[in-house]
Parts: sequence; structure tokens; C-alpha cells
Amino acid sequence: MRRMPRPRKPISLFRYFNSSPEVIRLVVLMYVRFPLSLRNVEDLLFERGIDICHETARMWWNRFGPMFAGDIRRQRVNRMGGFRHWRWHMDEMYVKLNGEMVYLWRAVDHKGEILESYITKTRDKDAALTFMKKALKRHGSPDKINTDGLRSYRVAMKDLGNADKQEVGRWANNRVENSHLPFRRLERAMQRFRRMKTLKKFASVHANVHNHFNLERHLFDRQTYKARRSAALAEWQIFAS
Repeated sequence: MRRMPRPRKPISLFRYFNSSPEVIRLVVLMYVRFPLSLRNVEDLLFERGIDICHETARMWWNRFGPMFAGDIRRQRVNRMGGFRHWRWHMDEMYVKLNGEMVYLWRAVDHKGEILESYITKTRDKDAALTFMKKALKRHGSPDKINTDGLRSYRVAMKDLGNADKQEVGRWANNRVENSHLPFRRLERAMQRFRRMKTLKKFASVHANVHNHFNLERHLFDRQTYKARRSAALAEWQIFAS
């Protein structure tokens, strides 16, 4: 009688590292979610009895951050299914890269979900058009798009044929303006960025981690918020497992 082959065990992504997956996930979470420098992460972990170098923390977030972000993105797409982001808020913020000014474009929906991030060296019509095409291709077309008074938005939306969806108001874009604040705090803690590749990677990873822990605490009572927070943390512990 022929023996059936034994099922192979899934290969762990953490198999070549001395630290446990829980520690690696904790390091990535602390660095990407909170305004902490790599050396702050090292000191806080040392207080918990975990001795790692800040360069180890840098290597871990570079290697595993995009993997965790990819898991978050896939699970949120499956969970949200046919959910429609009916109102978008678009804005751009400047980021210093080795003393040079670059621009981080962001699209946020009516619930504060970061839909798309895009980085360019200019803030003209071509940059706005490329950013909007990318967002529309991935998330579909909304009913309304709130922007600031930048003319590049108006020209780009006219080329796309949805100029009638644009809304410009003094406080109408506060949703996306507030979404910039966590990134600004992290930027200061990191003492700015030095390479475009690192900036693009961090912006993408931060957006997905922010979405995962964006629990809208102001809309729920304390007990509901605690339950949602515990569920988000429990789900984080199984990413890339």
C-alpha cells in the first residue's frame, strides 16, 4: 500500500531571526504607529527586558512593514466588499527630502480611511492627474470630491470629465487635513527622510497601519471602543504568520 506524503508545514517568514514573531510585530507597530524614533523604540523595549539595537528595528520595519501592510490591505478589501467611498477628500502636503521639497498627495474617504498616497516632486496638473487616475482606478468613482483651492485639481478633474463633482470650501477638507497630523508627528520623530524609496515605503505602510487602528473612538462608548481595539490588536498578531 502506497503511503500518502505528509503535508508540508508552512515556512515561517521569521525562521532566520533569533527574536520571536511577537517581538518583531511589536517593533514594527511601535515605530510605524507612534511618533517614536528608532532609538526610542530600542529604549522602550529595553525597559521590557528586550535588548535589540535600533539598527535591528530599522531592518525589521523595512523587511516586514510592507508584508504586514499587504495583509491589512487584503483583509480590509475582503471585509469591506462592496462598501462605497461616496465622498473623497484630497489634499497635498509638503515633505522635506534631503532639504528638497516633495509633495505627498492623499485621498481620504468620508470615514477617514486613507484610500491612496502618491509622492511627486511637483504640484502641477500632471501630478494631480496621475494621482487621481491612480485613485479612481483602484477605488472607483465617488459622488463628491472635496479639494482645496489648488488649480491643478480643477484642471485635472476637467480632463477626467468629473469637474461637476468637485467641492471647495473653507472647512470642507478638514477630514484630510487632520489625517496629515499623525504622519507629521512621525516625520519629526524620524528627523525627516533621506531617500525617495524610503519615503514611499513608509507612506504606504503607515497608511495601512493607520487604517487598521482607525477605530473612530469618538463615535462609540468606552466598552465598544475597548472591544474594537482588542480585536484590532489580536488581528495584528496573526499578520504574516
